[in-house]
Amino acid sequence: MGALPNRRVLINLAIVALAGLLIFAIALPSSRVTLRDLVKQKPNPEIPDEPAPPPKPKYKPEPDYLPPPIKDNFPLLATSSPPPIPKWNQPRQDAHKTYNLPAAPPLFIGFTRTWPVLQQAVVSYITAGWPASQIYVIENTGVQQANARGQLSLQNPFFLNHTALHALGVNIIQTPTLLSFAQMQNFFLSLTYAHDWPYFFWSHMDVLALAYEDGRAGLTPRYDAPGYKSLYELALTALQTTQEKGHKWGLRFFSYDHLTLVNPKAYEDVGGWDTLIPYYMTDCDMHSRLTMRGWTIEDAKAGIITDVASALGDLSALYRVDGVEPNFVDPNPPPPKEEGGKSKQRAKRDEDPNLAKWNALRKTADRMFQHKHGDRERNTWQLGQHGGEGEPFYYNAAGLAEGIEVMTETGREMYRRKWGHRDCELIKKGGLKFEDAWRVKKDWD
Repeated sequence: MGALPNRRVLINLAIVALAGLLIFAIALPSSRVTLRDLVKQKPNPEIPDEPAPPPKPKYKPEPDYLPPPIKDNFPLLATSSPPPIPKWNQPRQDAHKTYNLPAAPPLFIGFTRTWPVLQQAVVSYITAGWPASQIYVIENTGVQQANARGQLSLQNPFFLNHTALHALGVNIIQTPTLLSFAQMQNFFLSLTYAHDWPYFFWSHMDVLALAYEDGRAGLTPRYDAPGYKSLYELALTALQTTQEKGHKWGLRFFSYDHLTLVNPKAYEDVGGWDTLIPYYMTDCDMHSRLTMRGWTIEDAKAGIITDVASALGDLSALYRVDGVEPNFVDPNPPPPKEEGGKSKQRAKRDEDPNLAKWNALRKTADRMFQHKHGDRERNTWQLGQHGGEGEPFYYNAAGLAEGIEVMTETGREMYRRKWGHRDCELIKKGGLKFEDAWRVKKDWD
């Protein structure tokens, strides 16, 4: 058994141990570092950590069916000037002066998507007698100069053919960005200030307009009789009559607001359209406020203004080009089987050939109306075009539709909160006054 170290050796060993502990304490970077941390191998700072794989999005299923590509519905215009409009509907120079009107009224037609429907509306107004120079297409697409530069394809929902519209002789005004319906209505009002227009007409783009060429008692004889008035001249007649009454008039509806005559002073008096209610219900809000402030809203007649969701296959039919029978094409088929074919109407042996062509158009327009208001959702036409990917300012068509639906429902909620009432009858059922906006509690459980 070995001898124990002497006292001097033990003291030296203790001193060495204490010195080691002191050096260890000084070298330790943090009191929180453990021995496990010290013995753990440190990573090489020159070798970056391997990034985690990015998350994989879950995509919606692709649609089982897409509408076929649309076709231009006025091919004649691509190769020549438009045909002459029916001579009985050709507008007279400065016709507004005949009706003691200080200015020719402009007609605004707003456009966001679906070119064939817009082109149909424009051509139908022109062939019904409205001067092309007094029609203003409001390009509300949000694509900036892409259409003016010809950068979009026909299949792009926002496609608008500037060349064709100029060939027709109409004007184009571009909005600075994509506006909601309420915002565009206020944009119309701003144009009256810029051009000093004392009144204006506006129309939806999804309409087909026809003059009363067969005559209407109290309005106009038929097209070939003295005193016949086109759609435009009947609109001027309604404007003159309204002006001469001298009362506080606000709006005149021609087939509800499918064609509307507007007094800008009325819009200004009620503060314009409420842009917090961007789409549906915004008309209920505006028209109620006009009535609350004493501005009259009355009906008038100028022609057949049909609400449609489809377009004639060849707009030459509106010019009564021989051999072109009116038929319509759904931009978002399939339509009901019994619709969409060529018109089977034929002139009777003793029927006026000009009236026969007009009657074929009128009956086709009626079928187009029934088609829109049948068993399908009335705005399916807005989803017909689905191309344009990769083009300037491209936006997914289904996404646009869904986004507008969300804003529409938000607008409905804004309307409910603003008036404490859910339907259009703010005055009769709600008992509300102009000053009640945003001040009342809801009137339903």
